[in-house]
Amino acid sequence: MRLVRIVGGFALALVALWVIVGEHLAGASADAVVNARLTTVRAPIAGDLSLEPRELGTLVERGETLGSLADPRVDAIRLDDLTLERAIAEAESVRLKAEIEAIDESVAALQTRAQDYGLRRQRQLEAQLEQRHAQARALEATLEEARGALSRSTELQSRGVETAANYDRYRAAARVAERQLEAAQSDIEVAQIELASARRGVFLGEGYNDAPYSEQRISELTVQRRLLAAQLGEQQARLAAIERRVDDERRRVAELRSATLRANVRGRVWSFLAADGERLQRGQDVMRLVDCGSVLVTVSVAESVYNGLAVGDTAEFRPSGSDRVFEGTVLRLAGAGAATIYQNLAVAPSERHLERYDVAVEAPGLDADAEFGCAIGRTGRVFFETRPLDGLRRLFE
Repeated sequence: MRLVRIVGGFALALVALWVIVGEHLAGASADAVVNARLTTVRAPIAGDLSLEPRELGTLVERGETLGSLADPRVDAIRLDDLTLERAIAEAESVRLKAEIEAIDESVAALQTRAQDYGLRRQRQLEAQLEQRHAQARALEATLEEARGALSRSTELQSRGVETAANYDRYRAAARVAERQLEAAQSDIEVAQIELASARRGVFLGEGYNDAPYSEQRISELTVQRRLLAAQLGEQQARLAAIERRVDDERRRVAELRSATLRANVRGRVWSFLAADGERLQRGQDVMRLVDCGSVLVTVSVAESVYNGLAVGDTAEFRPSGSDRVFEGTVLRLAGAGAATIYQNLAVAPSERHLERYDVAVEAPGLDADAEFGCAIGRTGRVFFETRPLDGLRRLFE
């Protein structure tokens, strides 16, 4: 019985020794820190800064307003020049429209005048044609009388009653009447041609061409109006282009006159790089935010542990003062003296950390955790191997 007790005590001591040695010799980090990338909010324009009241470490959502910039001294000279250019173009368009309207009024008056002239000219030609017809009828009667007198004179001369001189006089009178009748008939044909042309709008006569002055002037004004209409179209196209440039410049000036600073990530206010009311230049740093969507755990380990790790190996992160365990994987192996890789991280390494070997661990469960999700600076330990009491820890978790 005493031997059993001795053997049992010895076995229990071996188990305890195995647990103690296994817990201490398992691959673990000397220290681990919850870390994240930094992002800088910069001034989009030059202006006076007005910040929303916030304390360091305040959680902000993506797109949340952080402050604003106002520049009452923004350069608007180009906008003034374009506005003046637009006013000049508008005045030129108004002038061209007024000239076109004046031409339209003149053309309307000349058309009325031309129509009145055409009607009166037709009536005049109709009267002249009627007068020539009357003259022709009178000459026909005269010719008939002359021919009758000539016929009687011929009969009287054959009987010896009429002298040859009288016969010659009657014959000459008949020839004159024939010539006059032929001329009258020619005048009638000319008058008929002139009247027919006038009814078609073409006027024939001495001292002018085929159209009266009113119609000639209408043609000249029509050509002038077309030229002015082309100039007006060109001016309106230019005015439309200036309007677009004015709108673009007005938007540009508005954008330069004021701007809103918004958070580009979901994170925490980490540091202020400019004070409220300060005059900033475009692109100047305003504040830094911790990107809560890029949380990782930075770890320092001994050389023996480091040389046994590879990217993608499993790991466990246990925050200090908590029994929570977060599963993770090795994300980066930076080695010793890895100070440069921390330039864009929130928590810089200590001198003791840099004396050891740097490892970065990605723990996806941290992102969604309410307590540790963006607990930047929270410390703990990372374990890379299975420890004797892991099963017992999982049992109580």
